[in-house]
Amino acid sequence: MRFTLQTEPQQGITYREILAIAQAAEAAGFEGFFRSDHYTSFPGVSGLHTTDAWATLAGLARDTQRIQLGTLVSPVTFRIPGELAKIVATVDEMSGGRVEVGVGAGWNEREHAELGLPYPDTKTRIDQLEEQLIILHGLWDEPDGWSFQGVHWQVSDSLFRPRYDGSTPRADGRRRPNIILGGTGKPRSLRLAAKYADEYNASGSSPEEVAVINSNLDAACQAIGRDPKSITRSVMTGILIGRDQADLAARVQAQLEMFGEGDGAGWLAARHGRWVTGTFDEARAVVQRFADAGAERLMLQDFLPRDIEHVRVMSEFIAG
Repeated sequence: MRFTLQTEPQQGITYREILAIAQAAEAAGFEGFFRSDHYTSFPGVSGLHTTDAWATLAGLARDTQRIQLGTLVSPVTFRIPGELAKIVATVDEMSGGRVEVGVGAGWNEREHAELGLPYPDTKTRIDQLEEQLIILHGLWDEPDGWSFQGVHWQVSDSLFRPRYDGSTPRADGRRRPNIILGGTGKPRSLRLAAKYADEYNASGSSPEEVAVINSNLDAACQAIGRDPKSITRSVMTGILIGRDQADLAARVQAQLEMFGEGDGAGWLAARHGRWVTGTFDEARAVVQRFADAGAERLMLQDFLPRDIEHVRVMSEFIAG
């Protein structure tokens, strides 16, 4: 199992704090550091400090050395596809080839309204997502002069630089950034992943649900003649662990205060088996269930981003 740390900086986290978390994750041996791409504060208190995902990743590209960097996920409504392709390529170059990009249809209508960003209906956003995936592949993979006539975007005689032509080795050995599609296993999401994604990330799903998602993704790949093994399977799952029961209890209390919840036992029970929670032995049992369901990488979603000690505890847990 591979592990990355995933954070929610829209919870009021400044760049200096994001950097501290990313550097702690790098020192702890995590494979990657991913952040959400949101413009309004949640969960917890609203109206807090927020930052742009790709601007901060550009900073991390220069302020870290080894760790992979990416988003889970960038909404198609925030940036037009050609612009996103250029932003990702730029940050990737700045990092020495350590960038991955997660993309999705977007969902938080309020944050769009607050910034005057268009928020089409669900079908339109998914249609746009498919065109975005086509354009990312076209600009990164196709030869100069590639064109595309979509409903929402058109590309004419493309000339994209720098090219991902394999002449400059990337840190992860890939030709271009890993494209991750996130979702909960809905049929169209799986069809898009089978056709365009390098990795499918199941979000907020139990191990039992992940097993079903992976089976359905296998079928979607086989339907178009793609080897199901050629697409990486990952899961974004919440994490809340402690070295012992007292350490765990203190962290649960901090999490409840952040979420504005009251019943610690009930809150934890509702996430039992779906989050990686508990002391080390309890948490390892959950990881094993995800592995048995076919997960190859866990994106550990940390909702206590200022708790740097939690990152160190995760490192001990992973190493053990």
